[in-house]
Amino acid sequence: MKEMFKINQFNLMASEMIAFNRTLPDVRLEGCKNKLYPDDLPRTSVVIVFHNEAWSTLLRTVRSVIDRSPKSLLEEVVLVDDASERDFLKRPLEQYVRRMEIPVRVVRMEQRSGLIRARLKGASLSTGQVITFLDAHCECTIGWLEPLLARIKLDRKTVVCPIIDVISDDTFEYMAGSDMTYGGFNWKLNFRWYPVPQREMDRRKGDRTLPVRTPTMAGGLFSIDRDYFQEIGTYDAGMDIWGGENLEISFRIWQCGGTLEIVTCSHVGHVFRKATPYTFPGGTGQIINKNNRRLAEVWMDQFKNFFYIISPGVTKVDYGDITSRSSLRQKLQCKPFSWYLENVYPDSQIPRHYYSLGEIRNVETNQCLDNMARKENEKVGIFNCHGMGGNQVFSYTANKEIRTDDLCLDVSKLNGPVMMLKCHHLKGNQLWDYDPMVCLFLCLLFDSGLFLCLLSL
Repeated sequence: MKEMFKINQFNLMASEMIAFNRTLPDVRLEGCKNKLYPDDLPRTSVVIVFHNEAWSTLLRTVRSVIDRSPKSLLEEVVLVDDASERDFLKRPLEQYVRRMEIPVRVVRMEQRSGLIRARLKGASLSTGQVITFLDAHCECTIGWLEPLLARIKLDRKTVVCPIIDVISDDTFEYMAGSDMTYGGFNWKLNFRWYPVPQREMDRRKGDRTLPVRTPTMAGGLFSIDRDYFQEIGTYDAGMDIWGGENLEISFRIWQCGGTLEIVTCSHVGHVFRKATPYTFPGGTGQIINKNNRRLAEVWMDQFKNFFYIISPGVTKVDYGDITSRSSLRQKLQCKPFSWYLENVYPDSQIPRHYYSLGEIRNVETNQCLDNMARKENEKVGIFNCHGMGGNQVFSYTANKEIRTDDLCLDVSKLNGPVMMLKCHHLKGNQLWDYDPMVCLFLCLLFDSGLFLCLLSL
């Protein structure tokens, strides 16, 4: 089992002992089970990209799509092989899927191209009015498709994601995901799940069966109207392999007049792995940095500085020509990133208004305030200034917070210690007044330097 685990970074032995058409629990909210949907929903093509995927997980994905989708709504399944090297994914796969009761096509990329370009290939060859993208190790549950298509029928500029349930990479147990989380991102432009804010609960009047408007999507599983996908510029084909494309299309949807939702009545399971079994030509870090640089340059305006200052190495990456993507933004008359932060993601980790961004340095000792990679409810620290951003990047916000990502410096006692707590925007223990003249005087008076000045103020 341990040896087989290394092949795909999940328990392949367990997967191979499970039927392709295994029974799954109905994990929907009770209110979802009784919903009725129009008879004239658009038909969808399901596009699945794979590279050296395990036979059992790939076929279980396909089987679950076919078995749990109304035949009247399923146009086809398009399997895009991104240059797999395993023999069983060649002719044996083509022969197997010919026996399926709906059309299943296998499309081959001539060379390793990555998720983004492989999805573009699959989308271009598909024929359904809606394109649904899934990963190659998913399982669809009962009633997963209708609520997605119903939202698109209501407004074709709505892009929809299911709740992504967890399939254990160890036991393959199916565990329901939460309808109380939505997609966001941190200063490093890493996608993160965060609790659905109260403002979104209020907008839905507490009805958890209604879709959640989400600032970003995870990117692996979503449905989009074919024509709208073309209108907003599909994917950025200048991005390589994988990484950053989910935030890029999320920003673009919102800033250019669309809506992005998590449809809480739709559930699809996904095998979440702790490590990737794939290699990235050119190196993982280099590719993701290039992709993130492209999305920052095109969509984030001056707020890209949060990313660049915390990850200064990104500015040295060649990110290619973005002329066509910038022209697309102008053509679509897209809104600025400040609008996105104000209206779509007001609880973002990036403050909409701030005085300064960078390191907090004691110029006499060359020591800097450092979050020491610590977490919430832990102390902030001091470390030699390294000029590499990361843990030594703080923002002094218009709310007079000293902030590192989603944590703020907090002092609950007169003499400290200074802790890192979730920013609450209520000032109090998280309010820091900065007066350059007073701070200069105190720093001259005390050898302990700027950090003591911050504590004193």
